[in-house]
Amino acid sequence: MIEVELSRIIIDEQKKEQIVVLKEKNGTKLLPIVIGINEAAAIRMKLSGFVPPRPLTHDLIKNLIENLGVSLEKVVIDKLVDSTFHAKLYIRRNGETQMIDARPSDSIALAVRTKSRLFVEDAIFEQLTGKS
Repeated sequence: MIEVELSRIIIDEQKKEQIVVLKEKNGTKLLPIVIGINEAAAIRMKLSGFVPPRPLTHDLIKNLIENLGVSLEKVVIDKLVDSTFHAKLYIRRNGETQMIDARPSDSIALAVRTKSRLFVEDAIFEQLTGKS
C-alpha cells in the first residue's frame, strides 16, 4: 500500500466534474478520482474551516464514530473495477479492526474530518500506468 494525501480538488465547469487528486505522501505518484458535487463540497467545507450550524452527513458519521467508542484507523482505496474506484474504511473497536465497504469520496470526506491516514493499493497505480 502507498500512503497518500489529498493534494487538491479540481472543479471542471465544462465537463461538470469534481476531481480529488491524491498524491503519494513521500513521492510523485498522483491519483485523480472523479467524485460527486456533494462530496466535493463536503471536503472543501471542512478544509476551509466552515462549520455548519447543524452536522452534515459526514460530520454526523464522524460524531457517530466518536460517540460509539470506535475510531477510523485508515482508509484504503483498494480496487479499480470498470473505471470505478472502491474503498474500505478500517474501523477499530475494542482492539479489533473491521472493514466497511465505502465510496472513495465518502471515505476521503471522513478521513479529512477524523485526520485518518489514506492509502492506495499498489495494484491501482499499476493498473493505471501499466507498470509495476
